[in-house]
Amino acid sequence: MKTLASLVLSSLALAVLASACGGGNGVFDGERGAAGARGANALVALSAEAPGAHCSLGGLRVDAGRDLDGNGTLAATEVGSTQYACNGSTGASGLGGAAGSAGRNGVGTLVQLLDEPPGANCTAGGKAVRVGSDANADGVLDAGEISSTGYLCDGTGGATGSDGSNGANGSDGNDGVDGSNGASGSTLLVSTAAEPAGANCPNGGRVVSAGLDSNADGVLGAGEVTSTRYLCDGAPAPLMSWVSVTGPSVQAQSNTAYLASNDAQPVTVTLPASPAVGDIVHLSGAGLGGWTIAQNAGQTIYTTNLGDMAGANWTPQGPSGTWTAIASSADGRKLVATISNGQIYTSTDGGISWTARDSNRIWYAVASSADGSKLVAVARSGGQIHTSSDSGVTWTPRDANRDWQSVASSADGSKLLAADRGGRLYTSVDSGLTWTPREAVRNWRAVASSADGTKLVAAVASGQLYTSTDSGATWTPRDANRNWYAIASSADGSTLLAAEYHGQLYTSSDSGATWSARDSLRDWLAVASSADGSRLVATVSSGLIYTSADSGLSWTPHASAQVWGAVASSADGSRLAAARVFAQVYTSVASTTLGTAGSISGARLDSIELQYVGGGTFNVLSHEGKLTIQ
Repeated sequence: MKTLASLVLSSLALAVLASACGGGNGVFDGERGAAGARGANALVALSAEAPGAHCSLGGLRVDAGRDLDGNGTLAATEVGSTQYACNGSTGASGLGGAAGSAGRNGVGTLVQLLDEPPGANCTAGGKAVRVGSDANADGVLDAGEISSTGYLCDGTGGATGSDGSNGANGSDGNDGVDGSNGASGSTLLVSTAAEPAGANCPNGGRVVSAGLDSNADGVLGAGEVTSTRYLCDGAPAPLMSWVSVTGPSVQAQSNTAYLASNDAQPVTVTLPASPAVGDIVHLSGAGLGGWTIAQNAGQTIYTTNLGDMAGANWTPQGPSGTWTAIASSADGRKLVATISNGQIYTSTDGGISWTARDSNRIWYAVASSADGSKLVAVARSGGQIHTSSDSGVTWTPRDANRDWQSVASSADGSKLLAADRGGRLYTSVDSGLTWTPREAVRNWRAVASSADGTKLVAAVASGQLYTSTDSGATWTPRDANRNWYAIASSADGSTLLAAEYHGQLYTSSDSGATWSARDSLRDWLAVASSADGSRLVATVSSGLIYTSADSGLSWTPHASAQVWGAVASSADGSRLAAARVFAQVYTSVASTTLGTAGSISGARLDSIELQYVGGGTFNVLSHEGKLTIQ
């Protein structure tokens, strides 16, 4: 249903000031008091408000105040009140049930101007401005519809002149004559009217006009309008017709809703073969048999809104190279990856396009802050640590030349942990500006950090795991000696995942105190974790990619047997990125299996609404129930 934001004009008060002085000097009579100062005019300025915190879909910003300098323009220093009137949102299509009627238009905004007698609200009288939504759509602002009331007050008269002061040896001066009343400021008027669908508002809406009542007739004439803005309705949802399906299957048509009414078996609804971008398909279960959404060749459904994990489908992106490391921002949109004997590459669109950064070095590991703005990369064989605070555009070398193996970052990028193979661990609390050596000389292989940088974990090749709960000041050895190769941490540092090369995966739910072996013996190379530690991903050298949606209890293989190297995950696990050695970076977004093998199923009373977004892909707009994704 379309909505129209209410225009709230509260706390708009216009005070007209006047002053006078009087009184004589010496033996002469008091001079006549000066005329009271003219009241300052009220001004209003309306400007477009971009989509943001005040109006999610944009709208109007309404500034009001007194024209103190008398130049006819409302300066920033003169603004006494700011309100926002927001555009309506796009109407949503209905869920399951019988065919619904067309949604009604959004509720309009009404502004009512009434005379305000002298009293507590306005000493000298003025105008009362009442604002509210026309809930019953009768064009009249009823008492129950008023949401706010403001006052525009007339100016008061000039002050009486003061008595003249006594002159030396002279008689008292007579009282000064009262100063004349200051001129009343012009009243601010605001009017709203319906705006038909057209160039100003494609779907119709309201036009808001404002100006000063220069002729004092209480009506905003065409010649008095100084500002005009529009509050536009959102686009209506496509009209949906409902079809009850009692048979076993049906070919779906665009912008159609289906009611699966078979009690004996699931109703299979196949997506439209040639939909247009924006087309919608809705399916609800009425029968005991439930339903299944089937796909055509080349089609898939994004399932992030269903809480699904990525990993089913993988797409090659970017240049080929000997990729050694990859890291992701929390939303999975910003990626950074390194090529050994090559450059650093960054992407801001989830891996679709890549930009080469810095110089050719033996890059070996990389980490990212949650927003992707602060990055840290390390080089092996006598290289340095390099940091960036501008999403990888520029890089600064840090610390000394060492055989750097691994690096980890806190969510804000301020606390860093780096491992020197055959050396020590190093920590930084100032985004890499300075570094402090930690623990002892060991064959360090991998490190990971909690979001706040206080809980750390480090792995030693052919050694033990080590954990720290004080940002690296002290360390505790954990588990047994194994050929540890990779490690990952949840945001709170409680859930950990470690990989043993030619061994098993190991998980911990108590910050590393105890560990449980998972899956089978494989040549595990890299691991990554979602923020809550429930969604995990691991790669196998000359093998497959494995994902887990239950904190490592069970694992599902994906992709094809390749030399998979580094891997990274978004905070929710809905976006993954994996690097193939001597090939490209591959990305995956939570979705059904590509083509006819992919589907979504539901039971009676479950429902789903899909919208086609192009490229053979549908997006889930809404759903009910616990659905099964294939």
